[in-house]
Amino acid sequence: QVQLVESGGGLVQAGGSLRLSCAASGSIFRLNVMGWYRQTPGEQRELVARITSGGSTYYVDSVKGRFTISRDNAKNTVYLQMNSLKPEDTAVYYCNLNMVGLDYWGQGTQVTVSS
Repeated sequence: QVQLVESGGGLVQAGGSLRLSCAASGSIFRLNVMGWYRQTPGEQRELVARITSGGSTYYVDSVKGRFTISRDNAKNTVYLQMNSLKPEDTAVYYCNLNMVGLDYWGQGTQVTVSS
């Protein structure tokens, strides 16, 4: 049984920062990809950033230069440092773990950026 537990969401003013964390537990394969998605009401879930177990990263264009994804393989934990937040970053953020072709999801954490 794989579980993902997220923390770090909240309310912040535009221009502020938040740091999301996601800890995975259970049977975790060494080779995997961890990432963050976000979703607003009525919209599809969107990939924000992901990082492989080897450290390769990907960012959606809208967050490049503002968000940084990192991970601690020893702790099976992924982080998302979000700086210069904008109101359009408001969403529920979901942690994702992909390994051996299967996706696992966290429960989601709300990020609200006020203007």
